[in-house]
Amino acid sequence: MADSNREKIIADLQKVKEEGQLRSQRIREIVQSSVEQAVSELKEGQKEIRSVVKDSLGATLEVLQDRGGEIKDDISAAIAGAVEGVSRGKRRAIAETSSQIQQLQNQLEVEEAEVSQEIDGVLEDIEQTSQDRPEQVKEAVASAVQTAKDSEEVALMQKRYAQLKTQLSVLQANLASRYGENFEGVKPYIDEAKAWYEKAKEDPEGTNEKVAQKRRDVEQKLGEAGSAIAQKEQKVKRVLKELWHSVTELFQS
Repeated sequence: MADSNREKIIADLQKVKEEGQLRSQRIREIVQSSVEQAVSELKEGQKEIRSVVKDSLGATLEVLQDRGGEIKDDISAAIAGAVEGVSRGKRRAIAETSSQIQQLQNQLEVEEAEVSQEIDGVLEDIEQTSQDRPEQVKEAVASAVQTAKDSEEVALMQKRYAQLKTQLSVLQANLASRYGENFEGVKPYIDEAKAWYEKAKEDPEGTNEKVAQKRRDVEQKLGEAGSAIAQKEQKVKRVLKELWHSVTELFQS
């Protein structure tokens, strides 16, 4: 915990102590607020969070050590506040990450639409240039334009877009399962992931056995996730984590 946060928690506790308002609930609120703020600002991992909690409780004990028989309840309140602070702090950080992912999805949709519009516009312009030409030329141009629309490059672009949408949906499902309030908040993301996965799938005849196995893994995990959500099973977090790894591995192969 930064010195400023340590000083703040000591100052807040000292203030309510001097005012005669040092109650368990107030202690809990002060510790919770301090830990939440510190955790939400952290960019590091588990060790740093543990350090925040340790320093926070140390600062609390520094103020409460002369409380005598009341100290047991005070310490319990401080610990409860620290746990709640860690949870809320991480939820705040995850909410920001989730918002960034949503922005990325929106940007992806805009850019994909722009590329499609640009390609369609170019092909339309090409086709228009043949309108005053002999019928044979117009037919040849129209055929070439259709071939371009059905080309491997356009299909690859559309498939890659579907892959990214699948991955983003699975990532959102993971975030919702870890920090959401209920299982129902996860279901829309899994449904979306399934829909985009269907659009992203390879031609079965054009894949080797290694890729085919990865596809089966993804499809199995999608099914398991849907069943776990429907039955409100706690294993949904584990399944979603495995699904994320399977999807990432498949689309990077």
